[in-house]
Amino acid sequence: MDNFDVNKSSPRDDLNDPIPFDDNNSANSAGVSHSPLNLSGGSPAPASKIEAPPGTVIKKPAGNTASAERITGVKTFFTKLHAGAIEFLDEIIAKWLKENPGVSIKLTNVITGEIQGKKTEPNIIITVWY
Repeated sequence: MDNFDVNKSSPRDDLNDPIPFDDNNSANSAGVSHSPLNLSGGSPAPASKIEAPPGTVIKKPAGNTASAERITGVKTFFTKLHAGAIEFLDEIIAKWLKENPGVSIKLTNVITGEIQGKKTEPNIIITVWY
């Protein structure tokens, strides 16, 4: 085990000087190869090309499943986690949808989390992206 002696002089006398950049370090002078390693010992196998049988029609992948319209707004509903409150939340969401017939729902998120009021209680939070 090496014991470092603070009283010994270091190879660099002034420790505040920056370490000089040396272009002739051992890694560069050894001629490091940047080609991929071949661990199997043989020559690398050529990449195989997959071709479709003759007469096969290749279809383009389907586009996005979301509608082409952009999301223009968001509405968040939340209530406490008990039966009466959830039924009331259903009525509120239905009423909001009836009052806004032009709304096209793009995405909904449903999570449970704590909402802070007079006291912090678990709630169901429904986010409607339209």
